Formats: sequence, structure tokens, C-alpha cells
Amino acid sequence: MDIIETIKEQIANNTVLLYMKGSPNAPQCGFSARAAQVVMACGEKFAYVDILQNPEIRANLPKYANWPTFPQLWVNGELVGGSDIMAELFEKGELQQLIKNAVHKADA
Repeated sequence: MDIIETIKEQIANNTVLLYMKGSPNAPQCGFSARAAQVVMACGEKFAYVDILQNPEIRANLPKYANWPTFPQLWVNGELVGGSDIMAELFEKGELQQLIKNAVHKADA
């Protein structure tokens, strides 16, 4: 399967998806650690992809997303942004609502 098709499939099949360096329990950079903490604090289940274990995704996702850096949070197939944007939305209470609505809509 083409790597872009794999990325599209991951995004389509996971309501909340975090592309990061490492895993939520063992992040491999400060930005990924912050992003994982913020998403976990929203209290809903989410999927993640460790881009360090997936070099093809690491190389191709920035082109697909038109977003050059990691981590990247995707909700309902839409790119939310990186760790700064996630933290900002979380502080406003918007990220929690976005993720909660997406997860409960998917479960309905």
C-alpha cells in the first residue's frame, strides 16, 4: 500500500489520532510529551502513531498535512495542529469539547 494511502486510512479510521515521537507513556521529545499530556487530560480514548518507528510516515505526513512539524493532532479527519495549538485550545477549554464531541459522535 502507498504510504499516503496508509496515512489517509489511519486518519479516517481513528476519531482522535496523535502523530508523535514515541508513545504517550514514553514520549521521545518535549513537544510530544506536552501534546500527549494535553490529549490524555481531555479524558477520551485516542490513537497514536510513533513516527520514530515509522520513518515513511515521518517523511510523508508533513507533505500530506501541509504541516511541517510533529506532533500532529487529527480529530475527525481534520488537522488540529501541533503542541502549541493543542495547549492553547486546551487552556480555553476548546480542545476538551472538540475531542469529547468527536468521540461521542463516533460512538453514537
